[in-house]
Amino acid sequence: MNTGAVREYLLGLQERIVSTMQRHDGHPFRRDGWVREPGSRLQGDGLSRLVEEGGLFERAGCNFSHVRWPSLPPSATQHRIELAGAPFEAMGVSLVFHPRNPYVPTVHMNVRLFAAFPAGREAFSWFGGGMDLTPYYGFEEDAVHFHRSCRDALAPHGADLYPRFKRWCDEYFFLKHRNEPRGIGGIFFDDFHDLGFDGSFALIRAVGDAFVGAYEPIVQRRRGLPYGERERDFQAYRRGRYVEFNLVYDRGTLFGLQSGGRTESILMSMPPLVKWRYDWRPEPGTPEARLYAEFLKPREWA
Repeated sequence: MNTGAVREYLLGLQERIVSTMQRHDGHPFRRDGWVREPGSRLQGDGLSRLVEEGGLFERAGCNFSHVRWPSLPPSATQHRIELAGAPFEAMGVSLVFHPRNPYVPTVHMNVRLFAAFPAGREAFSWFGGGMDLTPYYGFEEDAVHFHRSCRDALAPHGADLYPRFKRWCDEYFFLKHRNEPRGIGGIFFDDFHDLGFDGSFALIRAVGDAFVGAYEPIVQRRRGLPYGERERDFQAYRRGRYVEFNLVYDRGTLFGLQSGGRTESILMSMPPLVKWRYDWRPEPGTPEARLYAEFLKPREWA
């Protein structure tokens, strides 16, 4: 199990994504490295890259972290009961980009490795990740492109993976208390070791490497569209759903907080401006209503 190769790949992936998005934004992403010293509750290191009030992004963060812990927290072993209490290490890259223009969708992507080292037993590793798109105003061309990018990235690793991971994404990024999806989905997988260490590592590389191609063309198409206060108001309202999901359901957020992770990095995914309203519905026939009617329902986009 070569975890060093995974770390090297993840740091390179973070740099490639940030370099690309800096060019589009026009502002440098802040670098914030951190280290947890031996003897602290959680050991490890990480690098947060962040821009706020940029040219394209109102807030965008891309994190790398590599942490070690003497025993796995409950959120990491709910599907691996036999590993409860084992020493572990986890590393990954996770990003959330919140553009200022409401016609440019919010996007999330992450790829990660967990490795557990139970006493007297062989070490065990599993991978997770995916990417999903959260538009405020729907464009079929964008949804099709994003899903086809996900499908094509997974295809060399198994014909069944895209439909399986798409369905998993639709089910995972769903606000049960609202009975609505967070966005138009994409792909999501967790606790994955079906292809062994090398094959599963190749799978997350395929996902990570596909991200820029999946998102960059959408940014280029939509960033110049004119918008006003109406669109910004609806964007802030829909961002509230993003916050609700991350704080109530997201396993990565819960894992980070339960394991004593770095709070600033964990909550970097939160949008800077959000609104909530009591029992609000968009007017029929409006672009806002079209989002609900045509896009916030699982579809076979690819």
